[in-house]
Amino acid sequence: MKKIILSALAVMAFGFTNAQSTRFGVKGGLNLSNIVGGDVEDSKSLVGFHVGGFAEIKIADKFAIQPEILYSAQGSTFDGGPLFGDVDLKLNYLNIPVLAKYYIVPKFSVEAGPQLGVLLSAKSEGEDVKDGFKSVDFGFNVGAGFHFTEDLSINLRYTIGISPIAENSDVDNEQEYYDSAKNSNLALSLAYKF
Repeated sequence: MKKIILSALAVMAFGFTNAQSTRFGVKGGLNLSNIVGGDVEDSKSLVGFHVGGFAEIKIADKFAIQPEILYSAQGSTFDGGPLFGDVDLKLNYLNIPVLAKYYIVPKFSVEAGPQLGVLLSAKSEGEDVKDGFKSVDFGFNVGAGFHFTEDLSINLRYTIGISPIAENSDVDNEQEYYDSAKNSNLALSLAYKF
């Protein structure tokens, strides 16, 4: 994990030194998250939120690197049967995506990049279940943004988990790794740059 964080910091430092301009901003919005794969059955999406800050580091006229730090409320709803009804699993992460952002035209951009997530808490029906989940989650983002002005934009992003989230995910082979339970999140954000 230290290597990943150091690599991300090195990329950001390189970006700052070679950047044409850097702008900082805040963003927030809604999450529509789920847990997919593994033995997960009958899961439904859970509505949550995200909030945080970012830096847009312009490398070229149409290209930027955008590291972010976001608090993200994710999880899923499971069918607990006729006795329990729907059961919510709420996973709260500190997500650190680093995105490559390309402006197709001045008002429309696309983005993609990796994400490191640090699990802050995990609760199911008010009970602490953090011990059942890995403390670090890796994902990959793809998204697009529409820029109303130079400062105000709206963004739609999908994050697919690429690492198992359950602590008991003992994967013996590549197929088990791909089939294990992972995070899935669709986020709609409003962002403002200073």
